[in-house]
Amino acid sequence: MAKVIGVGGIFFQCRDVAVTREWYARVLGLEMADGVGAMLAYQPVVDQYAGGALSIVSPFASDTDYFAPSTENHMVNFIVDDLTAILARAAGEGVAEAKPWEDHSYGSFGWVMDPDGRKVELWEPKGEPA
Repeated sequence: MAKVIGVGGIFFQCRDVAVTREWYARVLGLEMADGVGAMLAYQPVVDQYAGGALSIVSPFASDTDYFAPSTENHMVNFIVDDLTAILARAAGEGVAEAKPWEDHSYGSFGWVMDPDGRKVELWEPKGEPA
């Protein structure tokens, strides 16, 4: 049976493309390619975390508050290699955490809001280094 084998992209509308691209580069460290956006490869994540790290596709109930304080009906989750450093850089840029960071058996999470009011989840997986 044919099936989905990975996430091919995350696409969203924004008020000002240049401002949003610059924010994602400056605050989150995404390297933006001209005319495309950031291109992320799975292999560096697999190389860094022995168990790999998965892309999650998960529907939420329409009345969930998980995306709050955003009013958007979606949220982006990025795998990061140093959550502490990214949240510190975000704070230095005047970007407050959207909620306190959390530690779980499968990783640590932090949240920020992008310039368009979208909640962005940052996930540093736990596990044995590869």
